[in-house]
Amino acid sequence: MFALFVEPFSVPPGTGRGEIGIVQRIFPESAKLDDDALVDSYAYPEIGGRPYVRANMVISLDGAAQGRDGRSGTLSSPADRRVFAMLRGLADVILVGAGTARAEKYGPAESGPDVAADRLRRGQLPAPPIAVVSGRLALDPEGPLLSGPGEPTIVVTHARSSPERRRALAAVADVLVFGEEKVDLAAALGELSVRGLTRVLCEGGPHLLAELVIGGLLDELCLTVSPIVRGGGALGALAGDLVSDGAMQLVHVLEEDGTLLTRWRPQRESSTSDRL
Repeated sequence: MFALFVEPFSVPPGTGRGEIGIVQRIFPESAKLDDDALVDSYAYPEIGGRPYVRANMVISLDGAAQGRDGRSGTLSSPADRRVFAMLRGLADVILVGAGTARAEKYGPAESGPDVAADRLRRGQLPAPPIAVVSGRLALDPEGPLLSGPGEPTIVVTHARSSPERRRALAAVADVLVFGEEKVDLAAALGELSVRGLTRVLCEGGPHLLAELVIGGLLDELCLTVSPIVRGGGALGALAGDLVSDGAMQLVHVLEEDGTLLTRWRPQRESSTSDRL
């Protein structure tokens, strides 16, 4: 049912992707998964009103997070798009960097009537709002992300951003200011939590994901490995400063038509809520 979500990207023709096959779990134990079992595999844990930050990224076999056109859609597959839509269906809010939102031509998240009804029964909004992290505020007030239908977009910026841009965007979006010279992600996540948006899905890009990891704010990484090679020095899943301690624990590995759908959690004693 989560396939009724509208995706922010499309796979270009000629990428050799087939139709959706059979998802099988190959770790920790082997099993074929129907739709309900697949959803259960990605269920958010009980979080008691605190934010739980999950990131979802797709990479090539050689680690590129962008396809030949600079967009992640080129790397995607039916299995990846299926899980992508399902993760959106489970989330309270979608967190994304402004660069990724521009490159992937983001619009508001939309859901079909069945998904919206399920979300309402769980006490969620019919579709998750998009929260865009931006320091320069290079966002188009008349673009689809800010002027489209659905839940108002949230724009997260810092105090040194342009006051004029903040005022312009505030007319069409919910503008939040956290941090003096760069966005304070921990404070922003805390505010989203106060609003009841505790199930956070980060869709990148590599710089935002790295900041979450460095800040100890990432609770989970869903990483799709697409069965293609990219080359050309494209960005990886993380970019920017080095991560001091990036040890991760494998939760599961699913496979469909050569695409590997992996789920990881950081090896640490504390959770995101301890850092807010």
